[in-house]
Amino acid sequence: MTSINKDSINNTATRNDREPEAFNETILACIDGSNVTQSVCDYAAWYANELNLPVSLLHVIDVPKSYRHDLSGAIGMDSRHSLMQELTTLDEQTARIANQHGEALLQDAKAHILISYPQANVYSHLRRSKLLPAIEHHVDKSRVIVLGRRGKDHQNDYVNIGSQIESVVRAVNRPILVCSDGFITPESFMVAFDGSETAKKVVDIVCENNIAKNLVGHIVMVGHKDTVNETELYKAQKKMSDAGFNITAHLIDSTKMDHADVVSALTAFRNDNNISMFVIGAYGHSKWRRFFVGSTTTKLLTKTTAPVILLR
Repeated sequence: MTSINKDSINNTATRNDREPEAFNETILACIDGSNVTQSVCDYAAWYANELNLPVSLLHVIDVPKSYRHDLSGAIGMDSRHSLMQELTTLDEQTARIANQHGEALLQDAKAHILISYPQANVYSHLRRSKLLPAIEHHVDKSRVIVLGRRGKDHQNDYVNIGSQIESVVRAVNRPILVCSDGFITPESFMVAFDGSETAKKVVDIVCENNIAKNLVGHIVMVGHKDTVNETELYKAQKKMSDAGFNITAHLIDSTKMDHADVVSALTAFRNDNNISMFVIGAYGHSKWRRFFVGSTTTKLLTKTTAPVILLR
């Protein structure tokens, strides 16, 4: 098997190899061993193949609280010394097992990608850290970051979208692809558009970065069918069309729709038209901007199992 390159943070005892300088960007795939890990690998490999970039696999070992505590005054000196030695040994064993598990996970993930893309360049990073600092360490060379919708600790929780997605989106100015379990090769995408400055910025980012350019595109607006909305929507469509996208505009009249809210209308449109993935701004209209949680974006993430590309 091809050797794995690893780097470290916060005293992780692994090799500190980097991707060759020839690669200025990679697709960063964050894996944790949950049931969405394989899907994260598949979407990262697909995206890397589309953009002719390598894949960087990242597994983060969350530093657990030490078994050692300040036991002064709790038990006798001799007993405390003996117990501290045992707890030190237990800490070392836990760290060693976590490293071995992480290395095995990275090896399996790389092997999985190479089955479908045998010519792919795949690099691996095992880091002892929290997820966000680990991502920030790699962000300068990351074209897109791929995350699973629910992490290992919440993989059976329907509502939870992954406890760390919000913090990553707030801190990292890169496109983030959030996926669920089960990979389907993307053939189409839809941009959720509301005419806001955020939505216009999303269109600009899509055009500038050629995100999903090889797919059939739809730009979808839910709102009143009036001149203002139609003008904004078709201006966005023209910008994408001029950039080389195969894009169709759709205005769903909110006064006539059978859906309870915007998110329901968007997900119904996606389901009815068998669209592969969403593209949406991480923050929507101004009335939702104060918080990520509770926003249209979060509601969309919880209501669909389709992959979502978040832009900000």
